[in-house]
Formats: sequence, C-alpha cells, structure tokens
Amino acid sequence: MNYFLTLFRNTDKVLLILPLVFAAISILMIGSTAYDGEFIFNRDLKVQSAAYILGFIAVFVILFIDYRIFQKYEKFLYVASVLFLLTVYIPGLGVEHFGARSWINLGVTDLQPSELVKISFVLLFANYLSRNHDTLRSYKGVFMAALYGAPIILIVLKEDLGGAIVLASIWVTMLFYAGVDGKIFAKLSGLFLLAIPVIYRFMAQHQKVRIDAFLHPDNLSLPGNYQVWHSKVAIGSGGFFGKGLFMGTQKELKFLPVQKSDFIFSVIVEELGMLGGLALISLYTLFLYRIIKIARAAKEFYGSLIAIGFIGMFGFQIFENIAMTMGIMPVTGITLPFISYGGSSIVSNMIALGLILNVGMRNKEINF
Repeated sequence: MNYFLTLFRNTDKVLLILPLVFAAISILMIGSTAYDGEFIFNRDLKVQSAAYILGFIAVFVILFIDYRIFQKYEKFLYVASVLFLLTVYIPGLGVEHFGARSWINLGVTDLQPSELVKISFVLLFANYLSRNHDTLRSYKGVFMAALYGAPIILIVLKEDLGGAIVLASIWVTMLFYAGVDGKIFAKLSGLFLLAIPVIYRFMAQHQKVRIDAFLHPDNLSLPGNYQVWHSKVAIGSGGFFGKGLFMGTQKELKFLPVQKSDFIFSVIVEELGMLGGLALISLYTLFLYRIIKIARAAKEFYGSLIAIGFIGMFGFQIFENIAMTMGIMPVTGITLPFISYGGSSIVSNMIALGLILNVGMRNKEINF
C-alpha cells in the first residue's frame, strides 16, 4: 500500500484537476443547448455525467496497473481491437448514425468501438515502435510500420472518416517521435497525396459529401456547408464577450445543428465570446503541455511513446473540431475532447488520461 501511495504522490495533480474543469464546462454547455427558460437536467446530461463518473473510476483503476503489462499482450490486443471494430456489422447489434455504421446498440446507450480502439492503437503502436524504431531510417521500416497500422485504420475508415483521420494523426505523430527519416516520409507522403483521387472513389457517399462541401464552401445546398455557415455566424455574433450564458440565438433558434457534440465550440463562443473560446484553448494548451512533460520524463521509450501517441490524438481532435467550426477544416464528426456530448468519447478520453498519468507516476518510481 505504501508503494502505491508513494506512486500516487507522484501523479500530475494538474492533469487530475483539468478533467474536473472540463466536466463542469461540458455539463454547463450541453445544458445550455437544452435550456428552455430553466436549466433542465435531461437525458443527455445524465449520460454525460454517468460517462464522466465511469471515466474517473477507470482512471483510478488504471493507476493501479503498471502500463508496461500491456506489452505482454500485444497479439491478443491487436486481434481483439480488429474484432471489436467488426462488431458494428453484426445484425441487430450494429447501428447507423449520420450515415456512418460505426456504433453498437447496448440497450441503454450506443457505443462507438473506434473510440476505444484509439486507446489500444496507441498501446499497440507504441510497443511496435519501441522494438523497431531503429528500422525507420529505411523504406522497408516505414512500410512495415504502415503495414502494422493499416488494418485497424482501414477498417475504421470504412466506418468513420473522422476516426480514421485521428488514427492516422496518432500514427504520424508517434512515427516522427520514434525517429523516422524525414526524406523517406516526405516521398511516401507525396505518393499518398497522388493516390487521394483513387481513395476518394472508394469512400462512402456521406464521406464524399463532406469533402465536396469543404472544396465548395459557397454551395449551401451541401449539408456540411449549411452547418459551417451557421457555425461561423454563431462565432462571429458572439463578439469578444459573448451574448451571455444560455442567451445564444443561433443555438436557441436551432439554426446551429449538432449543437451538443460537433459544434459545441460554436455555442461556447456565441455565448461566452472570443474570451471564452480563448480560455478553453488555454486550458487545452496547459493540458497538452503537461502531457509533453510526462513524455519527456518517461523512464522508458515505450512509456514516452504512449504519452506522445495521446498528444497526437488529443492535439489533432482539438485542432480539427475547432477548425471545422470556422470552415478551416472539413466537417468530419470529430468531437471536442472532454467537452462534446458522447459517452464513448468521454470514457475513452478518461482512459487515455489514466494511461498518461500511469506513465507519469512511474517516472519517479520508488523501490522498497
């Protein structure tokens, strides 16, 4: 017990406090989207609160498990991740939302397997790179690293474009940290860019619509552009100080779609202004900075890679979600970490946090 108490004292307290702040913001802003003269603790808020409670429980359970144990179960974790992603195709279990078949029905709620597989992907690829980082100075080494991640990324791509892009960002971030040859990566990236028109042909129709909307921003008949146009109106109308909590008109009149998840940042800026948006971005910056500190201080390369992988995951999701509300990036359905509505997203984010804290705790491990 003294061993674990000593480890817990080494836990990054800022990273424990920040999720509580994010949870308060999330509950408040999701509540704002349902505000009707009074704050209503509706089903969405109950689900979000339950997800946070489960998430904090998961964090403290994970702290008692040495993260290095996952290295022993790499093959099992890889196969389990692939099979878990394929459960969305089981009749009666898999369900479709917004044109994407990427959810399973658990009765009381729906679960998105790709959210949890982001976690296992970081653990798996960290283990792979810790063994093979010396090979990344050759074309074969980079190709093998791509081949290792491809099955999981491609399965998610068929189900969820946004999820696949997040996995790809994790892959790239970890690859660079592991020491990939920049020239080799640039050449292979060029080949990938040339292949995009071919990849586009094999995308699902709802995925093509989102890309078409981004390439033709003036065509408001495309669903993605309608969302972004009203999002930009909401952000612009908020000014510096905002219209006031619960007072957003774009939100209230339902012009702003998917308010509680994809476009919750637009709600925040409309009601709390640029000041509120910058405050949230500052909190995210502090969050990422603390993870970077843990990655740099990690005793083992494997632990450092885990922290870096989650920086890639959180960093890209934060950038993409905020950028898409402004029309800078295409609408991909990527949620704003810790803030957007979604039980799967909140729980997976908290599990990631638990693993990050786990690495950080053992940076200063005490031997008795």
